[in-house]
Amino acid sequence: MHKKVLGRYGNDRGHWVGNGFPVRSLFSYSTLGQHLSPFLLLDYAGPHQFQPTEERRGVGEHPHRGFETVTIVYDGEVEHRDSSGGGGTIGPGDVQWMTAGSGIVHQEFHSPAYAATGGAFRMVQLWVNLPAKDKQAPPAYQTLLAKNIPTVELPDGAGSLRVIAGEYGHTQGPAQVFSPLNVWDVQLAQGASVTLSLPEGHNAAVVSLEGQLSINDAQELGSAQLVLLEHKGTEVSIHAHVQSSLLVLTGAPLNEPIEGYGPFVMNTRAEIRQAIEDFSNGRFGGIPS
Repeated sequence: MHKKVLGRYGNDRGHWVGNGFPVRSLFSYSTLGQHLSPFLLLDYAGPHQFQPTEERRGVGEHPHRGFETVTIVYDGEVEHRDSSGGGGTIGPGDVQWMTAGSGIVHQEFHSPAYAATGGAFRMVQLWVNLPAKDKQAPPAYQTLLAKNIPTVELPDGAGSLRVIAGEYGHTQGPAQVFSPLNVWDVQLAQGASVTLSLPEGHNAAVVSLEGQLSINDAQELGSAQLVLLEHKGTEVSIHAHVQSSLLVLTGAPLNEPIEGYGPFVMNTRAEIRQAIEDFSNGRFGGIPS
């Protein structure tokens, strides 16, 4: 049974995060937080062409609590450091999966090597909610290099699917997660069609990054757009009119209150006030020099 399309969403108006990330927010916890639980937000940065520079491009130290950030790089390089001691540089195909948990301070910049040469830049940042019982988990950082992310070839030469988190068929993704979810990075050839099986009872969305798609032989989907799928059903059919890049997100809903304030996502207003107080008093720690 196909999951019905409940709506199409997009954003043609972008904004800058710092001076290094020109993003379009395709959904946030204030709009689709419950409908797409456990996913909270998706920012799509680029495509953008940066000129060479010696300037430090990116966003400096800032806090998070109560969720995870997932950064997927398609073009360019991102350098990350945080107060848990985690960090590193990721490039095309690589992913960083950061657990803010009880509280973290981090920074994200273009790598010096990429800044010096400039060039194409494209990435996604996804926020994944933590269950209430895990919101005070210790902060952590996972580097998922492209070479360690398994790729499944789709039938009839339709394209490929990388399993970043969760599983597809018998292929398991490398990300360690706190609740059942899938993050699939899919590339489809022009004219290709594929039907994907999704877990029963999961919330789900198809996010078109670049290309032109038809969903379930009906809903058209362009670049930087997504479709929200019905909770019921276990399949979605996707046809690519041109070569296309997309994400498929599915997750078991947490069915818990979402209370957010900027970089903090908790379950109650009291927890938000506590997060602000803890950060203001230096309890999130600092980035090692």
